[in-house]
Amino acid sequence: MKTIVNPQRADWTSILARPTQTVNDIEDTVNQIFDDVQKNRDKAIFKYTEMFDGVILEDNLVSESEIQTASDAVSDELKSAIKTAKANIETFHKAQKTERISVETTNGVECWQEKRAIEKVGLYIPGGTAPLFSTVLMLAVPATIAGCKELVLCSPPNKEGKIANEILYTANLCGVTKIFKVGGIQAIAGLTFGTESIPQVYKIFGPGNQFVTVAKQLATKYGVAIDMPAGPSELLVMADDSANASYVASDLLSQAEHGTDSQVILVSTSKDLISEVEEQIELQIEALPRKAMAKQAIENSKLIYVEDDETALDLINAYGPEHFIVCSKNEGLFINRIVNAGSVFIGNYTPESAGDYASGTNHTLPTNGFSKAYSGVNLDSFNKSITFQRISQEGLLNLGYTIELMAEAEGLQAHKNAVSIRLKDLKS
Repeated sequence: MKTIVNPQRADWTSILARPTQTVNDIEDTVNQIFDDVQKNRDKAIFKYTEMFDGVILEDNLVSESEIQTASDAVSDELKSAIKTAKANIETFHKAQKTERISVETTNGVECWQEKRAIEKVGLYIPGGTAPLFSTVLMLAVPATIAGCKELVLCSPPNKEGKIANEILYTANLCGVTKIFKVGGIQAIAGLTFGTESIPQVYKIFGPGNQFVTVAKQLATKYGVAIDMPAGPSELLVMADDSANASYVASDLLSQAEHGTDSQVILVSTSKDLISEVEEQIELQIEALPRKAMAKQAIENSKLIYVEDDETALDLINAYGPEHFIVCSKNEGLFINRIVNAGSVFIGNYTPESAGDYASGTNHTLPTNGFSKAYSGVNLDSFNKSITFQRISQEGLLNLGYTIELMAEAEGLQAHKNAVSIRLKDLKS
């Protein structure tokens, strides 16, 4: 990791740059695959599955027998852990339910808002180097609580043409309606357009690599909504001399092992802590099965020393981390004034891994600085808010003249007439 001491504010943008390709580098590939899937549907899906995943499939849809076989292969101990995590995620997301909001804005004018579930949602679950069955929980649990009718899950197959047992078990446990052995750009395209086998959905959820992220953004061009642009994982830790260096190092490595394009950053007001964390990273990384991947991610990462907490806070808000851990004597400053972060973890005993798996919060979060404008996935992500209004005769008499004046001022005579014709009858 590169150590940077008291960087100038003018240099923050370049120092904090993510190790990602630009959209232009991969947009052509995404467009080509989208065009192919739109025209050739399942034929194109199978072609790209063979090309990118190295397996020839006769059928994309996971069968009931495959789900049962996969479930039988998952240990009872892991099943229990998944159920515990599911219960905590359900508890947190059920608490996000809101009641109907109703108000009389003017005498005789009643307005209200109600939530309605998005009927058809697509859940993208990364496979690749780490089959993320935990992401199934994070997406399917709130979708089920919201009341979505169709939950269509796509995940890339392995070389044997299978999806990880844990993903299939968790998907079945959480009420996913259809599971497809499709990954990458072609999965997003299939969910966008629909094919002979894959249903078209109204909104696509889930993290992925840079190609999947750009594919999701392209899906919006065709009228399909997305949760957020969620690309390679990232973590920023703010720690002072009250932090435990070995804990900080373990958190940084937990995100570094996600992939070579992940990024982790330590911001600290203690040079001694930075040195201790660097030593711990070198020590702990050697024991990791995914050491090579973590080492490459660490090369993209930074250790940044700043003089004071105020500067640290400004730098963190400028970065807008996906995950933000704060281990500081002055934690209240960061908790109260952080405005750009996907999810915040507080204190020495709150590892980021807790949010990834089982504390209850959602781990599908905005990356690449999108936390400045996007929220992480939550219950409302699977709902739409619909407004209603009912106006009585008294209400229209109270409000009608206001509407007429405004419509006339905008030059929209038909709008005015829609009110005037009613007022005339009421006054006659």
